[in-house]
Amino acid sequence: MGIRGELFTTQVMLDNRSYFFNVKENRTGDVFLQVVESKSRDGADFDRHQIAIFADDMQKFLQGLDSSLSFIEKDRKARAKAKAEKKAQKEEKYGAGSTKKIYRKKGEKDSEKKPDDGIKRTGRVLHVVSKRSADTSPAKSEEPDKTF
Repeated sequence: MGIRGELFTTQVMLDNRSYFFNVKENRTGDVFLQVVESKSRDGADFDRHQIAIFADDMQKFLQGLDSSLSFIEKDRKARAKAKAEKKAQKEEKYGAGSTKKIYRKKGEKDSEKKPDDGIKRTGRVLHVVSKRSADTSPAKSEEPDKTF
């Protein structure tokens, strides 16, 4: 057994981060995986975060990791497909090899009109328009106050 109960260690180095996968054994003989992220901060300091997964929980952990990786892969493929479709629409409209970008003009009508949500968007300020009708508001007196 190595230093601090380490049985096996491997390291993955990236630009400003390093990941360590340490298989360790504690004093009672339980084997666990320790995942450590070490991230450089301002050249001299390091942020270090770690998690420990015990051998009994490893299968559930790996199932969760596998389902997360499957989702990421499906999402990546869906985004690539949408990007290819957008590029095909652009090439269809402007011709192949065009560097022209597609912009929607402010007054141009879209085929998919957004439903009215009661918010009037005018530049940077949002104006909320009340959905109450005029007849539900309290009655106002017709005659202005005359105070002398």
